Amino acid sequence: MHGTEKPSDWLQRWTHLLAPGSTVLDVACGAGRHMRHLAALGHRVTGVDRNPEALALAQGSGPVVCADIENGPWPFAGQTFGCVLVTHYLWRPLLPVIASSVAPGGVLIYETFAAGNETVGKPSRPDFLLKPGELLRVTGDLLTVAYEDGFESSPERFVQRIVAVRPAQTGDVERWRLQPA
Repeated sequence: MHGTEKPSDWLQRWTHLLAPGSTVLDVACGAGRHMRHLAALGHRVTGVDRNPEALALAQGSGPVVCADIENGPWPFAGQTFGCVLVTHYLWRPLLPVIASSVAPGGVLIYETFAAGNETVGKPSRPDFLLKPGELLRVTGDLLTVAYEDGFESSPERFVQRIVAVRPAQTGDVERWRLQPA
């Protein structure tokens, strides 16, 4: 079942950007693999998914909302979060809503399949594959910290990933600059 694997390497790489004790929204959270990880780091995590069986596994890490976000209203209208997380999920009509749900000082961490994946496996329908540069376009009012778009070999898949932030105030850019290793 989706949500029982280890947390995404992309998420683990960028969680240091979250302010301590951040409110986090895990969109299409499945069984809560990322909820568990982020809750263990001290964040207040809420998950949303349409699968009640998956949510039953996720609910120990924070509140969960069972909602069909593709056909029903967005259950978090007017709310913003210190982090909005999306992995392996794409519903284009929600992309602007997801981006606008990032609070000032907050982080968007998004990772899903991209065009080209149809040559190596599923998903293969264009509806479920990001077009080249698509995440950059829909997060235009956020500051991009990291972006990847391409093929990876283990497992074989085409992915697109972004970490973007909404600065809390003008001049808040320095906090998001990468520090040399």
